[in-house]
Amino acid sequence: MIITLATLLIAAIFFVWGKIRADIVALCALLVLAVSGVITTQEALSGFANPIVVMMVGLFIVGGAIFNTGLAKMIGARLLKLGGNSETRLFLLVMSGTALIGAFVSNTGTVALMLPIVVSMASASGSSVSRLLMPLAFASSMGGMMTLIGTPPNLVIAEVWEEAGHEPLSFFTFLPGGIICVVAGTLLLIPLSKIFLSRRDKKSQDTANGGNKSLARLVDEYGLHTSLYRLSVPPTSAACGRTIAELNLRRDFRVEVLELRRGENSPRIIKKVTQHAAGPDAVIESGDALYVRGEDADIRRMAEMLDFSVSDGNDNKNTGKGLEFYDIGIAEIVLMPHSRLINRSIADSGFRNRFGVSVIAVRRNENYITADLSSLTVRAGDVLLIQGSWEAIGNLSNENSDWVVLGQPMAEASKVTLDYKAPVAAAIMAVMVAMLVIDTIPAVITVLGAAVLTILCGCFRNVEDAYRKINWESIVLIAAMMPMSFALEKTGISAMVSDSLVATLGSLGPMALMAGIYFTTSVMTLFISNTATAVLLAPIALESAVMFDVNPLPFLFAVTFGASLCFASPFSTPPNALVMPAGQYKFSDYIKVGAPMQIIMGLIMILTLPLLFPF
Repeated sequence: MIITLATLLIAAIFFVWGKIRADIVALCALLVLAVSGVITTQEALSGFANPIVVMMVGLFIVGGAIFNTGLAKMIGARLLKLGGNSETRLFLLVMSGTALIGAFVSNTGTVALMLPIVVSMASASGSSVSRLLMPLAFASSMGGMMTLIGTPPNLVIAEVWEEAGHEPLSFFTFLPGGIICVVAGTLLLIPLSKIFLSRRDKKSQDTANGGNKSLARLVDEYGLHTSLYRLSVPPTSAACGRTIAELNLRRDFRVEVLELRRGENSPRIIKKVTQHAAGPDAVIESGDALYVRGEDADIRRMAEMLDFSVSDGNDNKNTGKGLEFYDIGIAEIVLMPHSRLINRSIADSGFRNRFGVSVIAVRRNENYITADLSSLTVRAGDVLLIQGSWEAIGNLSNENSDWVVLGQPMAEASKVTLDYKAPVAAAIMAVMVAMLVIDTIPAVITVLGAAVLTILCGCFRNVEDAYRKINWESIVLIAAMMPMSFALEKTGISAMVSDSLVATLGSLGPMALMAGIYFTTSVMTLFISNTATAVLLAPIALESAVMFDVNPLPFLFAVTFGASLCFASPFSTPPNALVMPAGQYKFSDYIKVGAPMQIIMGLIMILTLPLLFPF
């Protein structure tokens, strides 16, 4: 018992200290208990084979697909558009929209997605950003209480409940309590946010982003949509089977090809859109789309001679047929003062032949040059806008003697959403939720199947991209903490704590006992992660209910609500920390708004849980 208590105490101290990653602390604690013989090797490793841990891996992948395809962003943006210029309506939509997304996606991912949307909507409507961002973080946590997969503590108590020999909790067992939580929290935050979260000066978005330009800003700044046309290649076109070099489009028609896109017009839901940089060896096929720039008369003359179908680039925003960045992208490079390219023409620079990229525009002082680039002589101080595959652009960073690549091209590539896959991600998500509700197949198999489908259906660029969406720190933390329950039970610590709670609060009835468990969990979550808190206290809550001879379910729900509804500290949950710099909050702001929220929500849930799950 002494070894177990000492190990857990030291682990808790390191969790609070925060200088060492939580998963490493949990692994060290697990090794100490295993080496000392408190738990067996099989018990120590059981967490890594636990269905809950495996399910969380699958959920990270599915959630990553929802972000990767832009599906969550589409949902969030459409919800927020309903807000208009009314701050109250916008506040309510932020709360409801975030809670809805948070019910199916991790609260950290939900806040990361919604934060820029909320900032831009607040700026457009003249609303206070600081009044919206903290409620955004709180709503993501409250929304996670509506479904089984909304937050890890829900999965933890479901596992403890099932291991105790009870029927598994269904996907929407959490829904009634979650709805009460969201409604009560929203009503509380309306006055609290208005009183305590006053307006703060906002830093410019460029400063916050470190000066990096987004892809959309580069397109607008260089006017790439100006004189942009989309040419469809029918089977009758004379260009079919010929390379771009063979057509001599630049020489004969003064037309510049920016991109060749293939598969865009496929009627299938599961389709693959591929992009090719407009290199001289690119072969044009029937059904391709060419994105070109030039004078209207030249474009029309070329289209007539080669039998292309023309779409005016001015309609791109309405048709969604404008420049996109799936396989290829754009970036700026600044020439070094001693660059060998200075006083040479773009055609002689060799970008296309050496690096597989094309120069599509030049910024010279305040002027933007996009026409007749091949003959343009490069000058010192010029900024070149290049286009090519993301890999080719990334390789340019290694050639740092003549230029510097601005921004982080590969990081920008990872932000590009595969929006044409959004219907696929939506269908997979819908089927997964339906299967979880029907509950005919084990939940872990359903989630893993959905994760594999998102990969096979192309919702990620590659398998490595899918693996990068998994928060391995959380997975290892949970897997390493789960066997702690064996140590708590085998050494009698669970029984001792349960006896103490029952002896102290038992005479006051099960309601008081459940309240003690709730607020014990709530206070612990201020210092260590909500998942770790739930793993430690769920077995104790179960033991306390059994000793008191009442239904353990409300006690387990007290643990998950107490662990998840923690608002009084910016460091109690990742969402709270994420919004702190953007909202320019101080620690005291979380005390003023979060502490009353945490206490009042606790009282509401303590009174409500016995009604939903009678003792």
